[in-house]
Amino acid sequence: MLPREELLKGIENRDSAARVIDLAEQAIKTWEIVFTDFLSPPELAEIKQMFDRLTEVHLLAWGGYPQAERQRVAIARSELPLDPSGVELAALEIAGNFLFDPASHRDFLGAMLGCGIVRDKTGDIIVLGERGAQVIVVPEMVEYLEEHFTQVRSVPVKTQGIELSALKIKEPKKKELTTVEASLRLDAIASAGFGMSRSKMVDLIDGGDVRVNWKEVNSASYQVKSGDLIAVSGKGRLQVGEVATTKKDRYRVQLTRYM
Repeated sequence: MLPREELLKGIENRDSAARVIDLAEQAIKTWEIVFTDFLSPPELAEIKQMFDRLTEVHLLAWGGYPQAERQRVAIARSELPLDPSGVELAALEIAGNFLFDPASHRDFLGAMLGCGIVRDKTGDIIVLGERGAQVIVVPEMVEYLEEHFTQVRSVPVKTQGIELSALKIKEPKKKELTTVEASLRLDAIASAGFGMSRSKMVDLIDGGDVRVNWKEVNSASYQVKSGDLIAVSGKGRLQVGEVATTKKDRYRVQLTRYM
């Protein structure tokens, strides 16, 4: 048995983490590869951190394409290989004429949930503007959604399964920049990366709108490091790259902002 309470110590998303521990114990016992439902980025970050402490099992997360936010996790004994192609995923196209009644990501998600399925069964939704959207789901949902997912807002839609290779993925827009700061405080690095005042960034941090590696951080003085991912609600994400010290003992930080 895995050390459940030790693994769950400090975990925010305890329910989802506990379910993953159950699956890991199943994988150890049966020598089979098991799969979670779709997990959100904060859940994934915690589960990966949790599994770093284990030697009996390993995991692989995959959501259908490299930038996918919501991903399923394959779990197996360490002796068994894992490959993205083995993660069970399916894709659907939701086709309709949204020229006169545009639909957002929230509209498509709401319509799907209105069909009676739960969020855990759905991955990323790729909105295609006036043509509709594409969505990644667990395979067992395809037939049900083809039959029952027939309208988004006021627009009738036709839902049908497609190959994952048919997904219309857009590369995220990104901007590379360099900043020189007196410290690696979160408020300093994030305000430079997102192009806003430090006081405004402090307000966002205090308000719970800032996450580092998908964990909420409420301290403006939190020290960031190379490799950290800073996410600000409604503003996008910021990847901290190489950190170097200048001759004046300041920090030159490479940043990549995803918009």
